Amino acid sequence: MPVPAPRLSERLHAAGRQRITDGLWRSPPRVDYLDATHALVGGRRLTVFCHNDYLGLAHAPELATARLAAAARWGSGSTASAMVCGYSRAHAELEAALAEWTGRDRALLFATGYMANVGVLQTLLRGGDVCLQDKLNHASLLDGARLSGAMLKRYPHGDAEAAARQLALHPDVPALLATDGVFSMDGDIAPLADLSRLATSRRALLLVDDAHGLGVLGPAGAGTAAAAGLDQVQVPLLMGTLGKAVGTAGAFVAGPQELIEDLAQFARSHIYSTAPPPALAETTLAAVQLARTDHGRREHLDALIRHFRQAAAQLSLPLMPSQTPIQPLLVGDAGLACRISAQLAEAGFLVTAIRPPTVPAGQARLRVTLSAAHSMDQLDRLLDALERLFHQSPDSTLADGSATMP
Repeated sequence: MPVPAPRLSERLHAAGRQRITDGLWRSPPRVDYLDATHALVGGRRLTVFCHNDYLGLAHAPELATARLAAAARWGSGSTASAMVCGYSRAHAELEAALAEWTGRDRALLFATGYMANVGVLQTLLRGGDVCLQDKLNHASLLDGARLSGAMLKRYPHGDAEAAARQLALHPDVPALLATDGVFSMDGDIAPLADLSRLATSRRALLLVDDAHGLGVLGPAGAGTAAAAGLDQVQVPLLMGTLGKAVGTAGAFVAGPQELIEDLAQFARSHIYSTAPPPALAETTLAAVQLARTDHGRREHLDALIRHFRQAAAQLSLPLMPSQTPIQPLLVGDAGLACRISAQLAEAGFLVTAIRPPTVPAGQARLRVTLSAAHSMDQLDRLLDALERLFHQSPDSTLADGSATMP
C-alpha cells in the first residue's frame, strides 16, 4: 500500500494545486544568454525591459576586467563567515566606500538584501515591541518583523499621517518604523522627510530599504535619503542592495558607528553565513566607484524615464505614477497581464507580468524597468509594441477602462 503523505506536504500540495487553478503558478524563464539589454529565452533573442540593472553596470567592460583580476587575486570563495576568517581587506574597503557614498559612519555587508533586513529586524526587535511598516514594503521587511516576535502594524501606502496615528496607539512601547525608499512594484518614493520627523518625535528607529533608490536617486546616486536631504541622524539605518543599480550582488546596512558595530555582533544572518567572496567585494568596489562618478549613466536614464512617461501618456497607456526606472503599466486581471507579456515576447521583448501574491488581487501589471544601457531606439520600439497591444481590440478594456486590450 502507498505510504500516506505527511500532513505538512499535503497542505503544501493543496496550496500549489490552488495556485494552478487560480492561474497564478509561476515558472521562471530559463535564460540561455544575457547581455546588457538582451536575453536568449527559448531560442528567441529578446530585448529585456524587466531587470533591475538600472545603470547598466552588470555587463560594463570595466567590471568584467575588474572581476577577472579580483578572481585571480582572491579565488572564487571566502571560505568562512566574517567572524572566522572570511573578512578580507576587500570587504573592509568596500564597507568604507559604501559608508562614504551614503554619508554614514559605518557599513556592514550581508549576502543578500533579504538577509540584511531579516537580520536587522530580528536583532533590534523583541516581543512586545512595535514595528510599523508601509503596506507595500518588501517581503523581507515584513518577514523580519514577523520573525522577531514584535507587533507588526501596517499603515496605508505612503500615508505618514496614518503612520503617526498608529504609533500614537503605542506611546510607551519601543518602536521601529520601516519603509522602502522606492517601492519595487509601484516605482514611487516614500515620504521620507515626513516619516523621519515622525520617528524622531516618537523616538522610533527609522529603517529605509533603499534597494531601488541607491545608484539612481540623490547626489552621486547616494539614494532616496540623500535625495531628501536626510543624514544618518534622521535616517539611522539605511539598507542598500548591490545587485541592482550597482550591478553585482549582496547588500549592506549603513548608519552610526556604534549601531552598526552592535549589529555586527548580534545579527545572526551576518554572523552565521559564509561571507561574500572577496573577489566579489573587490569587483563591487569598482562598481561603486563607477556608480558614484559616471553621471552620464544617470543622465541618460533620466532622459529615458522622461521620454517613456511622455510617450505613454500620449498613447493613453495605463501608467502608474513613478519618476524612477520602475514604470508599471496597471492591467488588473492576472490572466490578461500574462497574455500581454506573452505577446510582447512574440514581438521581441521580455517584460514580466507581476501578479498576486506579489501584488494585491486585481492589480496585476506589466513592470517595465529602464536601464542606462537601453537606447532611445529600443525604448521607442517597445512603445510601438505596447501601443499595438493596448489598442488593437475595441472589445477588451482595462479594469479602469482607460485603454483597450487584445
